[in-house]
Amino acid sequence: MANDAPAVSDAPSPHSQSLADPFAPPADSSLWRKNFLLGAATASYQIEGAVNEDGRLPSIWDTFSAIPGKVLAGDTGAVACDHYHRWEADVDMLAGLGFEGYRLSIAWPRVMDTAGVPNRKGLEFYKRLLARLKEKGIATFVTLYHWDLPQHLEDRGGWLNRDTAYRFADYADLMSRELAGSVDGWMTLNEPWCSAYLGYGNGHHAPGLADARYATQAMHHLLLAHGLAMPVLRANDPASQKGVVANIGRGTANSGSAADQRAAHLFEVQHNAWILDPLLEGRYPRDLFELWPGTEPLVLDGDMQTVAAPLDFLGINYYFRTNVASDGAHGFREVPLQGVERTQMGWEVYPDGLRDLLIGFKATYRNLPPIYITENGMASDDKVIDGRVDDMQRISFLKRHLAAVDEAIKAGVEIRGYFLWSLMDNFEWAFGYERRFGVVHVDYATQKRTVKRSAELVSKFLKERKARRE
Repeated sequence: MANDAPAVSDAPSPHSQSLADPFAPPADSSLWRKNFLLGAATASYQIEGAVNEDGRLPSIWDTFSAIPGKVLAGDTGAVACDHYHRWEADVDMLAGLGFEGYRLSIAWPRVMDTAGVPNRKGLEFYKRLLARLKEKGIATFVTLYHWDLPQHLEDRGGWLNRDTAYRFADYADLMSRELAGSVDGWMTLNEPWCSAYLGYGNGHHAPGLADARYATQAMHHLLLAHGLAMPVLRANDPASQKGVVANIGRGTANSGSAADQRAAHLFEVQHNAWILDPLLEGRYPRDLFELWPGTEPLVLDGDMQTVAAPLDFLGINYYFRTNVASDGAHGFREVPLQGVERTQMGWEVYPDGLRDLLIGFKATYRNLPPIYITENGMASDDKVIDGRVDDMQRISFLKRHLAAVDEAIKAGVEIRGYFLWSLMDNFEWAFGYERRFGVVHVDYATQKRTVKRSAELVSKFLKERKARRE
């Protein structure tokens, strides 16, 4: 692969990119560093299937996706990518592409029964999976909670019940004792904003409740669960890194007016500071309750110190920006921009937002830990034609977002790695199987995997980078 590809951070459209363009970043890019990890990510409910096998209990997503109208086309994760049965081939595929790291999640309902007794068959699945990844020399990053709460805990109140945070600590204790030495990086939660707001605030995700007061209380218990788990993880698996994953969103003002500027600020408060302020500063942002008055959660003495447990790293998931204007009743309202590039999800492609947010966090949080970009990617309506998938928009998307990461590194942000979302097409929550985020295409009828052009180019870069190191 040629090494003189032009930087693409300012490329306005994938249509200006030749499909034959090499993926390699410019010669001065930080992505060539020996200590910059490049990996791929997945999540348990989105790929595993086998929801009724080997003692797995129902999760809130099994329940939610079975309700008519909740998931596009009535899709569920019952089979998904059948990874539970095809994991060996999937790991071989991951290794064959040259990925250096793999971020996976554990299905809480697969490893414990309703009384908290370990399910050995479920535990053995993850032990075998992690052992094979280690054999292949792939760094292992494990997320404990990627949204699939056991249904029996939801029946007791779910994340609205403070007790769920303590049950999470028990779960973290079990997993870190059983898997100690096989995990390079533990991540307690994936995207608590989505769990709290989409699950309890607007009902778009499981369990499907819709009340702003529920959202802030659920968030507090999620963050408390994270804080309770951190010392447990440190005690049981001291050699590993420990962190948490937040999805972040860039909010921009529709005009230069003070009202619209304030609206953009409030957007980022509820999307970013709602999670990062308690994690890094031990407090909730006051402006959040200006936006959502009367929704303050019940916080007990000592909770915020628990939530703000020191992090070894912070995982950042980024996908798009939101352009907003002032709305007197709700603080802000989205004003979609016209003539901009969008993905199959309708999300604007805006790599500058990732750079700007990362640099802004470094300025805002004096104790900002090292960062991994734990998810970044896009959905497109990919089809296999003559045995190939030429996903040229994704190629351009990844090149430009990796260039944005490089710019943030050069501005002084410590970023240790990047995991693209996702390794393969999978169950995309409320959008079912229509939206394809993978760099590997999955035919859900046959479970055939087809490596897309994006994966071929990423693989080519990874192999060249490895050769340079040797």
